[in-house]
Amino acid sequence: DAETGIISVHDLSVLKYPETHPAERLRAFERDFECSLNRAEHVITDTETVRRELIADFGISEAKVTAIPLGVGDEYRPRGADEIYPRLAPLGLAPGRYALCVSTLEPRKKIAELIGAWRELPADLRNSTPLVLAGAKGWLNESLHEEVREGVAAGWLRHMGFVSEEALFALYSGASLFIYPSVYEGFGLPPIEAMASGVPVLVANRSCLPEVSGDAAGYIDPDDPNAFSQAIAEALTDSVWRSQAREKGLERAAKFSWDRCAAQTAELYQRYRP
Repeated sequence: DAETGIISVHDLSVLKYPETHPAERLRAFERDFECSLNRAEHVITDTETVRRELIADFGISEAKVTAIPLGVGDEYRPRGADEIYPRLAPLGLAPGRYALCVSTLEPRKKIAELIGAWRELPADLRNSTPLVLAGAKGWLNESLHEEVREGVAAGWLRHMGFVSEEALFALYSGASLFIYPSVYEGFGLPPIEAMASGVPVLVANRSCLPEVSGDAAGYIDPDDPNAFSQAIAEALTDSVWRSQAREKGLERAAKFSWDRCAAQTAELYQRYRP
């Protein structure tokens, strides 16, 4: 078949973590993906990390794949307590008095490991700064469901599920700390959204997260429970690191704009215009 069009590949989680996808999606991937790659004139990825994975796993020419970073919207910004309190109060939360993770609940996101690390925090810290989980249900197995229930019953975990955009903006900017322990992403928007909201961020030292977060985040190994818990405790209490992380995070997030993403994408499409 002749080459035709440009395709975007956001991540290879179907290949890397097939257990997090429904069977029909896996069948479609196996049936169509490589054919689409071979027919495409050019391929766009969200990060250099996924670009390299694509080249290595499918033998595509380096010249055929371009990484164009995603952006973060202006609505993600630091907000004062007066602005966000009306949104947080109905949720039983106060500005600066909780930590946040925004993620679907599925194995590669390492939510069970996050809950386990929180359980190991010193009791006073764990109880004074509850962990808030927000995001779609995703791949929620029964053991993780039980972990969530136990943390909620103990009072140091809040499970919000899916929340509105307005509530999400308030949740981000009111958080004392944002944590994203996922071991595989195509880009990982939530950490950058948290940085743009003026919040210190911890991310997993895996996949593209170091590429996107640079020196603005603290890094954790979600599979090392003791070190993970210790990193959280330090991130909640080290005022010097927290101040630096906020400043670096705002600078880092400013590098990612949707205008730049759109302009680079349009330029690439123009290049292949018939």
